[in-house]
Amino acid sequence: DVSVIFTDITGFTSLVETAAPELLGELLNEYVSGMTDVVFAHEGTVAKMIGDAIEVLFNAPGDQPDYAARAVACAQALDAWAEAFRGRWKARGVNFGATRIGVHGGPALVGNFGGARFFDYTAYGDVINTAARLEAANKFLGTRICVSATVADAVQDFRGRPVGDLLLRGRSEPLRAYEPLSPASFEAPATSQYGKAFAKLEAGDDNAMPAFAALVGAHAEDRLANFHLKRLLNGAKGVRMELE
Repeated sequence: DVSVIFTDITGFTSLVETAAPELLGELLNEYVSGMTDVVFAHEGTVAKMIGDAIEVLFNAPGDQPDYAARAVACAQALDAWAEAFRGRWKARGVNFGATRIGVHGGPALVGNFGGARFFDYTAYGDVINTAARLEAANKFLGTRICVSATVADAVQDFRGRPVGDLLLRGRSEPLRAYEPLSPASFEAPATSQYGKAFAKLEAGDDNAMPAFAALVGAHAEDRLANFHLKRLLNGAKGVRMELE
């Protein structure tokens, strides 16, 4: 049983095509170094780096009873570091994309799968694919971190807000997902307001639309609230949604 973090950078392919090689090398090396430092601080295992994507494992190779909590804390720390990194480079005139993060947990086949000549300690299984799908879901939701209920339910006093029941590509059943929040954001009145609006949405209450409209009116920067309001305005109902 493992928790998996999967990260990716928004618009990185376009940056590769337009940035000078020296700049790209400096950017990527600083980014990867900072992100791996955060992972190691939480005692995670960097299983793979594929271009700008990073795959992280918890509870492998060593036992970590609190692996779900470690994964959520690490995801939030990665998000904070990546956003600060973006800000530093934006001040230098470089628009570096946001880092999207997906977190899921479950059984995986873990070990060396590099054959006789290449050591490749990694993990295989649906849990890996689902973490990657949750990472990609952020693009549609407007969030930067998407954590499955499997992980959130295993974390004592998890602080976050529900995103919805996502029907991800390759899965037959929807998966409840959450956006983790900092303690300050979790205690903010806007989070309580979101929770009430989401409860109306989940119950099929027609008052869900005005509830989300009021939330967006007061907090226009809330991209997840905007996402749900747009869904409602387009005729969608409930909290189940199919994403690519």
